[in-house]
This record gives sequence, structure tokens and C-alpha cells, in this order.
Amino acid sequence: MTLAIPSIESLPDVAAEFLRLTEGKRVFAFQGSMGAGKTTFVKSLCEKLGVCDTVNSPTFAIVNEYADPCGEIVAFHFDFYRLKSVEEAIDMGAEDYFYSGKYCFLEWPELVEDLLPEDALQVSITEQEDGSRLLVF
Repeated sequence: MTLAIPSIESLPDVAAEFLRLTEGKRVFAFQGSMGAGKTTFVKSLCEKLGVCDTVNSPTFAIVNEYADPCGEIVAFHFDFYRLKSVEEAIDMGAEDYFYSGKYCFLEWPELVEDLLPEDALQVSITEQEDGSRLLVF
């Protein structure tokens, strides 16, 4: 499937449509170049899921967890860019997160592909010449 993100203003609507189309999925492997909009899209998804925490890139923390207003964990957000080996992901308990039943949004998932559940959804985000983004999943 393909969804277009024509502008930053359209993100809430596209995020809602994405969640509707992927209902039942919980693990999303986002691929795209630096600056393609992975973190920005994850932020919009989290807003639609009722997250009240500040959503930002977990570049140095590797994983951020986001909760709803009642303190219930809604999603985990990973950035595997700085990991040096799959063993680091195993040591941090990545598989426990992936199989938790919570939403898991992964940036730079290439290193941990062998750990992902079979039903993990691969999502590609590419910037178009006009500045819009294209989601392919």
C-alpha cells in the first residue's frame, strides 16, 4: 500500500489513515534516509494513539517509551542507528518489547531484522522532489 504525505499539515490525517489500514499490527520497521521524516511520522502516530509524553528521537537512549494520560505504556520507539551489533539489541531486551503487544516503532531496523516478529510491517518513507513524503508498506 502507498500513502502520500503532501505536507506537514496533513500528518494527522495520514497517521489516522495509516493506523486504520494497519489495524492489528504492532511492530513497524521504518526505513528511510536521514531526514526522510521517520521520527516526525512516529510523533504523529503517537499523538493519534493518545500519547501524552513528548515524542522525540531515541538516538542516544536507543528506546523511548510513551504513555497515555493514565500512565499506561502505549508505544515503544527505537532508533537502532548507533547499535554496533544485534547482540546489543538482544542484551537490551529488544525481543521482549517486540512481543509485548504494545506498539513498537523502529527506526533503522536493518540490524535487528532477524529478531522481528514475522508480522512486523516494513514501512518505507521517501522524500519526493516537491518536499512531500511517500509511505510504502
